Amino acid sequence: MNSAFLSEPQNSNLEYRNKFQKNRILRQIKNPFRSLEGYNCFGCSPSNKAGLHLTFEEEGDEIVSRWNPEPAFQGYQNMLHGGIQATLMDEIASWTVYVKVKTAGVTSRASIKYRKPVFVDKGTLLLRSKVLSVRKNLADIEVKLFDSEARLCAEAIMTFFTFSKEKSRDGWYYPDPEAFFEKSDK
Repeated sequence: MNSAFLSEPQNSNLEYRNKFQKNRILRQIKNPFRSLEGYNCFGCSPSNKAGLHLTFEEEGDEIVSRWNPEPAFQGYQNMLHGGIQATLMDEIASWTVYVKVKTAGVTSRASIKYRKPVFVDKGTLLLRSKVLSVRKNLADIEVKLFDSEARLCAEAIMTFFTFSKEKSRDGWYYPDPEAFFEKSDK
């Protein structure tokens, strides 16, 4: 999507949104952790029955995810629980660290602004994430959560403590960075 479109989240003109959706260049991100015994991440494992089952795509300098909320994840009647929103933002931020910073890390800090309610019966949500800065072993990741009408509902700056390449590989199961993409996607 065009970043100018996303900077105007109040724009809900369907024709305008579809125009940019047709012109996107996305690369599907593979989940290389699926083959690990015991892998059951609440955010991204496809086999966790209670989980979010998130998948990700790369679009330029951003990581993108779409997710359709279910009533089981509500807080107040028909509203997506704030903790689930935080989890969605944390998960896409971690995948941004994997793919863009090319290492593993853990959340050190989360600064979240909840701007508008997110309704569970209004359709698919869009998450967009990008690296703001990397300094020593800290990576600041910006995440935005949009509702199905392209309204900005929540945004966060997630700070990750990142590990060395060796520690990521040996202690955190981080594969070669190329494992996140099909060989033909280079």
